[in-house]
Amino acid sequence: MPTGVAISDAREQLFDAAERILVRDGPSALTSRAVTAEASCAKGVLHRHFADFDAFLAELVMDRIARIDGQAAALCESVGTGTVVGNLTEALTTLFSSVAVAIVALITFRDELRVRLRQARPNRGVPLLREAGAMIATYLTAERDLGRIAADADIGALAPTLIGAGHLLFADRTDTPPEPEAVRKMVTTVLTGACEKPPR
Repeated sequence: MPTGVAISDAREQLFDAAERILVRDGPSALTSRAVTAEASCAKGVLHRHFADFDAFLAELVMDRIARIDGQAAALCESVGTGTVVGNLTEALTTLFSSVAVAIVALITFRDELRVRLRQARPNRGVPLLREAGAMIATYLTAERDLGRIAADADIGALAPTLIGAGHLLFADRTDTPPEPEAVRKMVTTVLTGACEKPPR
């Protein structure tokens, strides 16, 4: 990589390379040497921008967590439109069809990374899944306020159940994501079991 490359460009190049390795080979294959080789840049580039490899990984996770904000905004815009099941099916498919499943695997694989993330974001729960759960809870609350799900629906139970079931559904695939109908069936099952009236 030429000297003088802007840090934002180097960061994104390295982050994208790390994601490709994660998705293709899993967290055990993710090393600083593998990342710089995948990014086609000099070995020292990563260490010029990050204190160490776990600092790089923590920044990668935090950057990908920030992207959930955009997904949350899109989901909030769907409140009151379409169907609740359809909106949640699309949101969960978008979330877990991305690199999110691989990022969660990375977080559980590396102890030091979990420590750093908990220091940076001291709230309980698995980073990224926690933020995804908050996104779903905000959406469900808005739909409950509109009467599209039962007034006594337990949002605190529904949101993590949808995230957990969605994560398992997508994580249990090696080559292809689940069919949209499988995701829809899972969402329908979770909502029907928790609401007074069938979800719309």
